[in-house]
Amino acid sequence: MKAGVVVFPGTNCDRDTKKACEHFGWETDYIWHDESNLDDYDIIFLPGGFSYGDYIRAGGLATFSPVVQAIKDYVKNKKGYVVGICNGFQILCETGLLPGTLSVNDNTRFICDVVGLATSDDKMPEAISLPIAHGEGRYFADDETLKQIQQDNMIFLRYQDNPNGSLLNIAGLIDRKNNVIGMMPHPERAVFKETGNTDGMYFFKLLEAEIK
Repeated sequence: MKAGVVVFPGTNCDRDTKKACEHFGWETDYIWHDESNLDDYDIIFLPGGFSYGDYIRAGGLATFSPVVQAIKDYVKNKKGYVVGICNGFQILCETGLLPGTLSVNDNTRFICDVVGLATSDDKMPEAISLPIAHGEGRYFADDETLKQIQQDNMIFLRYQDNPNGSLLNIAGLIDRKNNVIGMMPHPERAVFKETGNTDGMYFFKLLEAEIK
């Protein structure tokens, strides 16, 4: 399996994500933000950080980059999976590849913590814990959109003790029709035992199962 990790000016979780992918034996490349050909990859990661400094709003400027335009075609043509983590989730929502938006935390502060999460996928345990680190992680959508994502069983991660005010406690969405996943928690920071938490491994095993 071959993975690509997109790097924007301001990305800061690219190395963590690449190391996590390589831990599972995946051939993994960095993809610079001006790349326009993604055909060689089974899975594309939009990792955490502050793409283009998060000027205007988180993920806003990244939507105009060549690589994100290529990701739209990649999704449309069902070339493989796209995973957005933290800033990557924000980008996916900004581009419309996932519904809703990520807004400023309800306490208006940056939150860096480890949180409990309830999962809804039978390939994962019912409860895990993962790190979060964001200032704009509050998931918001209108009532019609919230109803639709529930009907489509898109919510695969929910906060057990909501840290940021996300509606329906949403921490992660999966769109299996288009092979797109977005989540605010950082599974790549919870793969190696040296971190004191390996629950992120469950997410990468879920990806392997989905792709295979």
